[in-house]
Amino acid sequence: MSVQPTSLWKRPEVLLILMSIALPLSFSTWQALLNNFTIERAQFTGVEIGILQSLREVPGFLAFGVIFLLLVVREQPLAFMALVLLGLGTAATGFFPSELGLYVTTVIMSIGFHYFETLRQSLALQWLDVDKAPVAMGRMVSAGSFAGLIAFGLIWLSLDVLKVDMVWVYVAGGGLTLIITLWCWLAFPRFVGKAEQHKHLVLRKRYWLFYALTFLWGARRQIFVVFAGFLMVEKFGFDAAAMSLMFLATSAMAIWFSPKVGRMIGKLGERRVLIIEYSGLVVVFLAYAFVDNAWIAVGLYLLDHLFFAMSFASKTYFQKIADPQDIASTSGVSFTINHIAAVVIPVVFGAIWVNDHALVFLAGAGMAMGSLMLAFLIPHNPAEGRETVLSAVKQPSAAE
Repeated sequence: MSVQPTSLWKRPEVLLILMSIALPLSFSTWQALLNNFTIERAQFTGVEIGILQSLREVPGFLAFGVIFLLLVVREQPLAFMALVLLGLGTAATGFFPSELGLYVTTVIMSIGFHYFETLRQSLALQWLDVDKAPVAMGRMVSAGSFAGLIAFGLIWLSLDVLKVDMVWVYVAGGGLTLIITLWCWLAFPRFVGKAEQHKHLVLRKRYWLFYALTFLWGARRQIFVVFAGFLMVEKFGFDAAAMSLMFLATSAMAIWFSPKVGRMIGKLGERRVLIIEYSGLVVVFLAYAFVDNAWIAVGLYLLDHLFFAMSFASKTYFQKIADPQDIASTSGVSFTINHIAAVVIPVVFGAIWVNDHALVFLAGAGMAMGSLMLAFLIPHNPAEGRETVLSAVKQPSAAE
């Protein structure tokens, strides 16, 4: 049974929104400054940025470790601890403008980021009712985008107008995350999910489609996150202020679009929404492979983020097919699956990038096409026993 809120605002949904705001204040700062900071202060090339991004994904690959931490710490305080680590890692980044220093601070930041993302997904699916989850998760994405919008706006103001050094911008972003996290830790009661979670790894055959979609999502998204922004700096000469403006625009669109995605999922279902997303991404990646105009590249970047806002449809699909006791374990397992390719792709594709930018994005288009084919296997009304269009309509046994 969940802890009853002591006031109107001390509810799980409010806590999830506040934590969703705390996350991008650090990560958006880290992301917006990364390409310029690594190139200008540490003289990175595509090889070094590929290594850094691969190291960043190692904690995501090890996200299943959350399950073992839950043996000694409950999910809610562990989520707070992860946010604290994210804030500290971000705040420290600017003080270590060297290859080794950036690798170390990136891993610290990334442990906090990936473990928090794993726990946030788990807590949201446990705390939110199935019929309300798409809209509530849309609001969480919108709130996070609003925080990103504020962060990118302040970054642009700090760098372009006030001429603040990037070191102190990193400190400000990480510090704001720490302040919000510590306040939430003290202000909110401890909430309990509707079902006691398994404290061991869970892998079930009937979740195979969710696992496959998660794997391809991680591989495809990694290509865009690592190399699309790097292309804007390396090929089109965008400075940190211009990158912040572009990120600001993506956040503004997500604030408006994400709640609509939640309603879209409720109306069209996860199958149709994911088909729309993956179809659009095939086109975006193909276009990015050959783009030579900076404004078209910016348009593609913005369009990608609109499609990215639809991605939580895969999480609500899993909520509908899952045993409630599997949610925490499967959240950790899914993040590990998500990052199997992500650990390898930045290094491998960083080497490919040096010789041919187009091949990197063509590979992304192929991954998006694979996701599109899998999306057609999602039932119109997924549920336990109806995980794919190939599933027999029957109640699964616990061993499946």
